[in-house]
Amino acid sequence: MEIKLQWPDGKRRCAWANPKNERYIRYHDEEWGVPVYEDGKLFEMLILETFQAGLSWECVLNKRDAFRLAFDGFDPEKVKAYQEEKIDQLLSDPGIIRNGRKIRAAVKNAGVFCGIQREFGSFCAYLWGFTDGKVLVERGRSSSPLSDALSKDLKKRGMSFVGTTVMYAYLQAVGVINSHEEDCFLSGPAVRFTDRKAGL
Repeated sequence: MEIKLQWPDGKRRCAWANPKNERYIRYHDEEWGVPVYEDGKLFEMLILETFQAGLSWECVLNKRDAFRLAFDGFDPEKVKAYQEEKIDQLLSDPGIIRNGRKIRAAVKNAGVFCGIQREFGSFCAYLWGFTDGKVLVERGRSSSPLSDALSKDLKKRGMSFVGTTVMYAYLQAVGVINSHEEDCFLSGPAVRFTDRKAGL
């Protein structure tokens, strides 16, 4: 027998949204699956998603404020310039996930992010170009031809911790893909996505 979560406001939400964590509920209701077109937010979510690899998103979300403070407000121009002294500070910061490989990847990825901005005018233009500006609706997946294509291109450009599963979660987080469950009050109509659109 399926057990449905009980929500004080009576709304149905995705099963992953912990009803006991207000921060998580706000994230589900106000951010997850909402299209993002601002480069600062796109970089923030890229950093957080890469740190989430192998961990729960709830864990990362609970440390979001500490990450924002530690990474200079998620300013890619500042992050790409981090030297060993700053990296050592991050490694000793108890408020964030102190993984040396991920911290160094964040610095490297910031440089690639800025390079994409210069090439395309904005990271937004680059990212949304993969779907011609369309929001896709997919459910029950952890990767797709789109996340494969994005992952492959970002790796080619020099980014790390951007495998297809991480990129699929990123695309969901920034609203390129809407994956709200069918009985969630934020669910949308299905949109077919072809391999050709992914540039494959």
